Amino acid sequence: NNGKKIIRISHSQSSEHPDHIGLLAFEKYIEDRLGDKYDVQIYPNELLGASVKAIELVQTGAIDFAVASTGNLETFDDIYQIFSMPYLFTSTESYHKVMENTELMKSIYESTKSSGFETVTWLDAGTRNFYATTPINSPDDLKGKKMRVQASPTNVKMMEAFGAAAAPMNFGEVYTAIQQKVIDGAENNEFALTNNKHGEVAKYYTYDQHQMVPDMLIGNVKFLEGLSDEERKIFDEAAEECTRVERESWDEQSVTAKKQAEEMGVTFIYPDINLFKDKVKDLQQEIIDSNKKLKPIYDEIQKVNKEVDG
Repeated sequence: NNGKKIIRISHSQSSEHPDHIGLLAFEKYIEDRLGDKYDVQIYPNELLGASVKAIELVQTGAIDFAVASTGNLETFDDIYQIFSMPYLFTSTESYHKVMENTELMKSIYESTKSSGFETVTWLDAGTRNFYATTPINSPDDLKGKKMRVQASPTNVKMMEAFGAAAAPMNFGEVYTAIQQKVIDGAENNEFALTNNKHGEVAKYYTYDQHQMVPDMLIGNVKFLEGLSDEERKIFDEAAEECTRVERESWDEQSVTAKKQAEEMGVTFIYPDINLFKDKVKDLQQEIIDSNKKLKPIYDEIQKVNKEVDG
């Protein structure tokens, strides 16, 4: 490879997914400017291992970058708990404005440096909503239902606060679990219905918008700190470009995903969100009380919520 350093990036989505489209822009930006030194290679579909494994590979420097969920990052620094908090953001406008606040994000992004990695940028993953084999028009419809959550204590508590039984499991197991009636449903963005075909087994999708959770592009600290100032600037700009392109792709693809899901026979439900908010409002306070470092971040986000939504 002419003495070029190979930069490996791992993610768990398909090569059509917005994350991959964004990472291609990241690759192009770096190779256009530093192509004589670096050869960027992207590995989709968990080719280098499932997400938790990929984080470990970034920690050791076996690979350089990976896309990680904030739920998985919580185990390295519990500052990432902030994103699991239901109804943290009052709107997508507010969510995007907070994520673009570089000062605020810095404190979160650099929190895992002692673990050998840091976040270099965020990737949009839409809003998380309920979907199930029966309609969920209000929280009452969740009573006695078993719903899959991502494995984080906060997510389990959230599901219990909504009145459902939480079933933490890997994303890859959800389709079969719904099909075999082990669980009644799950919660995720619209892509789960189409890319992962969950719309074949769960025909009701409810926009309760309980979480807006970004995915994070993390990088190995030694690698990043070994870059010259000029190179680091290019990598930072590439990260910004990655997010910009990923978000554009997300906006386009989510519209398409919804149309496809409707063609699969999925019904979309627009409930009164306040009914869902009421169920988890004590949980917000409980999370802040049990993790003091979240308070300043939470307060900043509330300010942005007020600015954006009056």
